[in-house]
Amino acid sequence: MSEIHPNTLESELQRLERRFTELLRTLDQLRDENRALRQRQDSLSSERAVLMQKNEQVRTRVEAMIGRLKSMEQGT
Repeated sequence: MSEIHPNTLESELQRLERRFTELLRTLDQLRDENRALRQRQDSLSSERAVLMQKNEQVRTRVEAMIGRLKSMEQGT
């Protein structure tokens, strides 16, 4: 069995430590990005709900106008 040189072991540990630090940094970035995306999704969902409500109101008003026009047309 071959012996592991202390310098090789130390350099490997340093390499692993650097990689671990990079992974933690990436994890933090992904968490921040995920949080921002969830906030954006919530905002867009709220905006969509408001637009759907406005669309429904406009549809109702247009239908009422069409009904009034039809009744005027039948009255003449």
